[in-house]
Amino acid sequence: MRIDFERCYVTIRDGVAVLTLNDPQTVNAASFAMMQGCLAAMDLIESDATIRALVLTGEGRGFCSGANLAEPPPAGADLGDMLERTYHPLLRRLRDTHLPIVTAVNGPAAGVGMSLALMGDLVVAARSAFFALGFTRLGLVPDGGATWLLPRLVGLARARELALLGERVSADTAQSWGLIHKAVDDNVLMEEALALAARLSKGPKVLALTRQLFWESSCHSFEEQLQMECAAQRKAGATGDFREGLSAFFEKRDPRFRGE
Repeated sequence: MRIDFERCYVTIRDGVAVLTLNDPQTVNAASFAMMQGCLAAMDLIESDATIRALVLTGEGRGFCSGANLAEPPPAGADLGDMLERTYHPLLRRLRDTHLPIVTAVNGPAAGVGMSLALMGDLVVAARSAFFALGFTRLGLVPDGGATWLLPRLVGLARARELALLGERVSADTAQSWGLIHKAVDDNVLMEEALALAARLSKGPKVLALTRQLFWESSCHSFEEQLQMECAAQRKAGATGDFREGLSAFFEKRDPRFRGE
């Protein structure tokens, strides 16, 4: 089943939703209209209790080429305000969703498109894909949360390299750096991404709590994070999935989690 939104669309199958950026003429450049379409798509996805994992990808020959420069801001526009209105709502939505996210990077992921790709909990990239922060070539600073994400993924030295030089990083290099989960042959990209999403969709309810712990960990001291884990484990211990997991352990079988 395909459901169309502004410059994106959703397909749903067996508990997995695929959100596809859909403006192939611009290599899925991230416009205000596309970001609003994605937010509307997330409303649908998150309201469906049968959906338990999300795949994010792009239509055509690329994932996302960055900001849509064919729709430039007017002279004198406040670019910070435009970021807050255009990109930040979707970035926050992806951070806060209860669904585990797999990103399938099927081509260029540049500028804010790179930031969008890295919002996935597991990022799989086709070997023809590349990542690039081209902001300095435009006289701009990295945005989309890149200056927060990159040092935590690849360390400060490589994050500076990516941001200051703006050079392309291949999928294989991205994997070797720890920037992404895996680089795969182009013809198996979606197969690999959907298999990961299917596996996550059969996971316990506490995947959402686990995502939250990692997202918030850098904001806390060690002692504060211990307290966060304590609170999360208290919730986890009250779930039916924990009881099922415990039964499966003692019965020496695979657990059958129901997400409750």
